[in-house]
Order: sequence, then structure tokens, then C-alpha cells
Amino acid sequence: MKEEYDFTNAEQGKFYVPIEEIDIPIYLEDEVKKFFLKKLKDRDTNFSLNSVINALLLKDIEISKRLAI
Repeated sequence: MKEEYDFTNAEQGKFYVPIEEIDIPIYLEDEVKKFFLKKLKDRDTNFSLNSVINALLLKDIEISKRLAI
């Protein structure tokens, strides 16, 4: 490590990304993943696992909002 560093041209926050913009990975349990992958293969569709899980979660959010009224 150097004894001294030169930060005269440094730009504060240059690599900062707000937490809301960071895509975090979501890991499914093996049983859940296998279930949905099997359903997708059985139906021979072009849907991705990602799109199916997101659709289900959005539907769950919609149902939760209706029940909260």
C-alpha cells in the first residue's frame, strides 16, 4: 500500500447506484424451481421461468391489495 494517494481528480459518488436500481438475484428452492420448469416443459411454451414467476408474484400482489380494502 502506498503511504499517500492523490485524490485531486477524484469524483465523489462516481460509481454510486441507488439501492432501488440494483437487480438482486432471487434464488428459488429446488422444489419450486423443478415444479415450474416441469410445467413449462410439459406445455412446450416460450415462457421463461423468470416471466412465469414474475406474473405469479404480480397476481399475488393484486390479490393482496384487493383483500386489504
